[in-house]
Amino acid sequence: MTTNEKELNTNLFDQLTLVERIERQALKGDMNLVKEEIEIIKKEINRKLYQEPPLTNSQL
Repeated sequence: MTTNEKELNTNLFDQLTLVERIERQALKGDMNLVKEEIEIIKKEINRKLYQEPPLTNSQL
């Protein structure tokens, strides 16, 4: 869950970037490019979602 405004803003900028990437392909008029872009984005999201938490200083 979002803990502060900076984290919330980061999440919103990430979402905006994703929408812009899809929009760029849609404006080209090729729906196959749009579908490919969506699949790439889904893989990126899943990679972030299921990654192990990074090491903290206390774990080093």
